[in-house]
Amino acid sequence: MNERHTVIRSLHDVGAALWLGGSLMGAVGLNGASRAVSNPDERAHIASVGWAKWAPVSAAAIGAHLIGGAGLLIANRRRASTQAGVTANTTVKTALTLAAVATTAYSGLLGNQIARNGTVPTDSATDPSPATPQDVAAAQRQQRILQWVTPALTAVIVALGAQQGEQQRPSQMLGGIRARLPRVSHRSYR
Repeated sequence: MNERHTVIRSLHDVGAALWLGGSLMGAVGLNGASRAVSNPDERAHIASVGWAKWAPVSAAAIGAHLIGGAGLLIANRRRASTQAGVTANTTVKTALTLAAVATTAYSGLLGNQIARNGTVPTDSATDPSPATPQDVAAAQRQQRILQWVTPALTAVIVALGAQQGEQQRPSQMLGGIRARLPRVSHRSYR
């Protein structure tokens, strides 16, 4: 059976690529560049403005990835239940996707908390200064960790997607299905 699922696979893969790329660029580029802003009162504010502009694109990317993933799961449900290794990959990938959605959402909440304070003195988007208000400093310390967690999770999701592609090779499918078949003992009858 030669079925193509180009649209749903593209939604899934492009969504994951944008999610990974956007979160990594934000951590390295946007948050990193905030140190270069000369006015300490503007550092977190400028980064917050940048993240707010990216948020709709990020939401669309995550939505595309989730829709594509659901579509692929539906399209490959029979193979996922019969081919060894596919169920485990899908389970791990689903759990990591849920974790990445949670870290992305929580990062957004922290970002909103930081942005609501307007212009406050900071060392960078994710590093408080001694003059940073305590609530903003607490949010920044959490954000400093989460800015790396989401790209790490999404990178593993992309790698697991690549592994799933490899699992669709005919040789992998045949071997995986054979591994799931019940062992039949051949007895000689006399």
